[in-house]
Amino acid sequence: MNIHEYQAKALLKSFGAPVAAGVPILKKEDAAAAADQLGGPLWVVKSQIHAGGRGKGKFKELGPEAKGGVRLAFSKDEVLAHVDEMLGNTLVTKQTGEAGKQVNRLYLEDGADIDRELYCSILVNRETGKVSFVASTEGGMDIEAVAEETPDKIHTIDVDIATGVDDATVARLNSAFELDGVAAEDGKTLFPILYKAFIEKDMSLLEINPLIVMKDGHLRVLDAKVSFDGNALFRHPDVMELRDMTEEDEKEIEASKHDLAYVALDGDIGCMVNGAGLAMATMDIIKLYGKEPANFLDVGGGATTEKVTAAFKIITADPNVKAILVNIFGGIMRCDVIAEGVVQAVKDVGLKVPLVVRLEGTKVEDGKAILNSSGLNVIAADDLDDAAQKIVKAVG
Repeated sequence: MNIHEYQAKALLKSFGAPVAAGVPILKKEDAAAAADQLGGPLWVVKSQIHAGGRGKGKFKELGPEAKGGVRLAFSKDEVLAHVDEMLGNTLVTKQTGEAGKQVNRLYLEDGADIDRELYCSILVNRETGKVSFVASTEGGMDIEAVAEETPDKIHTIDVDIATGVDDATVARLNSAFELDGVAAEDGKTLFPILYKAFIEKDMSLLEINPLIVMKDGHLRVLDAKVSFDGNALFRHPDVMELRDMTEEDEKEIEASKHDLAYVALDGDIGCMVNGAGLAMATMDIIKLYGKEPANFLDVGGGATTEKVTAAFKIITADPNVKAILVNIFGGIMRCDVIAEGVVQAVKDVGLKVPLVVRLEGTKVEDGKAILNSSGLNVIAADDLDDAAQKIVKAVG
């Protein structure tokens, strides 16, 4: 689960991290009071969407010459003008795609005297199995581009779970960021705080880009992106309260209600599979034969007929889907349950696109019999390769 920048900063501030004063703006009428509360003389007006690249983004409604989704204001009137232009309009960035995201929240923040911009993130390092800091002196930039063009400027520093961020870890981080003096002293406090927040709140990513060194030498968290491990949210009702469903795909929200693992993608072949590994293999083989999957959907090992029906409805609700591939290997999951769910879903919502079904494993003959006697126009497949070829051919 993702949260907005202003929520992430409030969370980090509660742990003791240095952040600028700021006020969220949910409606235009609140802008004047927010500007008065901060006082100026420099304000920063920030669009709050779950996507990066906001500063370089463009608002659909304002044309290509308009300013981006993060703007400076040097007067109260300029604050109000920015808020009027930004709130309620659609911001398009590299991460949103052409559709963009509607800006329903803004964050008004005090300006800062910036001397240097750094990149800092914490994540789970899959290679080492440890929590790691990623540190770079090239903050404020696309970190992927930095990694590609100047990989020597990115440092990965593992943290020993037994000791946490100790003096040796802080020293390595200060060296990676090229910090000294006041900034290095701030690092001794800040880096353990960030690690503590990451661990205690079950974050999957904490990204600060940029972490700034101000002209007075002190460190400040200037931007913050936080994602949480969805499997641990039951432990954090306070975090769950921060969820903004307007930023999420409606189909993904519906899938979460039925405990389905679903991620919307940009292709046109809908997939319903059991098991994450098989789902990934199914998506890969669709791409191998020249098409793109419309979703990742894992119905799990113990799905009921109702759960399968819900999954099928979610797939058919996507207007981009031109064909559906059901690929089930019945281990714990029974093929007859899948078949019953598919038949029930088609009765409920109808079937307007080609359907290819590959069943194998537990109760496979019962499952095939249910489909064969249903009257549905189902294209049967013998194996995964056969299924992929047939679904790609069906799409044309």
